[in-house]
Amino acid sequence: MTKPRSYQLCTRCVMDTSDLEIIFNDRGHCNHCTEFLAARARYGYDEQGQHNFERMIDIVKAAGRGKPYDCVVGVSGGLDSSYLAHLVVERGLRPIAVHMDNGWDSMEAVLNIRNITNKLEIAYESYVLDWTEFSDLQLAFLRASVPEAETPTDVAIPAAIHEIAAKFGIKFILSAGNLTTEGILPKSWHYKAKDMTYFNHIQKTFGNRGRRAFATFDYRAEIYFKFVKGIRTLYPLNFLPYSPKDAISELTDRFGYRYSGRKHHESRYTRFIQSYYLFEKFGIDYRRATFSSQIVSGQLEREDALEQLKLKPYTEDQVTDDKEYVSKKLSISIDELEAIIDSPPKWYWDYPNDDRRLQFMYGVYRKLFGRGVS
Repeated sequence: MTKPRSYQLCTRCVMDTSDLEIIFNDRGHCNHCTEFLAARARYGYDEQGQHNFERMIDIVKAAGRGKPYDCVVGVSGGLDSSYLAHLVVERGLRPIAVHMDNGWDSMEAVLNIRNITNKLEIAYESYVLDWTEFSDLQLAFLRASVPEAETPTDVAIPAAIHEIAAKFGIKFILSAGNLTTEGILPKSWHYKAKDMTYFNHIQKTFGNRGRRAFATFDYRAEIYFKFVKGIRTLYPLNFLPYSPKDAISELTDRFGYRYSGRKHHESRYTRFIQSYYLFEKFGIDYRRATFSSQIVSGQLEREDALEQLKLKPYTEDQVTDDKEYVSKKLSISIDELEAIIDSPPKWYWDYPNDDRRLQFMYGVYRKLFGRGVS
């Protein structure tokens, strides 16, 4: 599908040709930061953005009248979701916090969730996955040799949150997903988690177990929850001038928050995948996506990002510890894990997928309902 190309680095952000599908214009700007700026303009961080945020809060409150909760907020113990939980309670909402427990939480994540939910005095539910099935799915994606090692988690999260929302008759899910810290992420680095053609092929080809307890979340499930149950997902942080640095400071002061040091590293598995597995196997430095989002949102200087990228995204001590932990948790030897890392890289286009149809369907949906809601 892709042909070899000479190295190129975006002149505005720090995305480069480690994304095999990246496109540059005649000014050397990549498609990622160009699309980011267009998306940011649609939300706006001015008075109109603040007005839209306040209107969103009012709508969620109105929908929750007479019910025990206004909304669902997913919590991972990470920065964005922790800050969102604090923000919506401060604005007078009554959320239920839901944590999808996949067995990989760091101790810092567990403490963060406990401290924040307790001090905010909000309801909390933990959705625990069946480890036997889930770990087999994780191994299947590793053995498929694709970058999407986190797809089983990314499928389980919306499935869990929508199930809890439906259980309590809640109409709004408030997501901590935001442009500032994750507005840029190449599809070649992390293909669609909702593509069940792709998901099922990998599970059946490389997995060793069936799937009974594990709930998937494809476009059919999304249609059911959206149009039958009337559940919508909103992204409040996109309407505000969200500053991760300020959020860390505020959460630390108020809740004793413990920052993991990098986005998503509250999960020990995610830390291993993003800092080592992707870097060594695919040449993907996941920091490029995060840094690029921060650069074009005015949170980070490009020169500072380039300096940080000169260093590897991991330390040898950390990787040694992570390899031992991951292999033990997945019940494989370190030699097998090393063999998986050393095997030839594959990409989503190397396996059956439903990319074109899903692009069309979600394109139509965005035109009908806009991009601030899903």
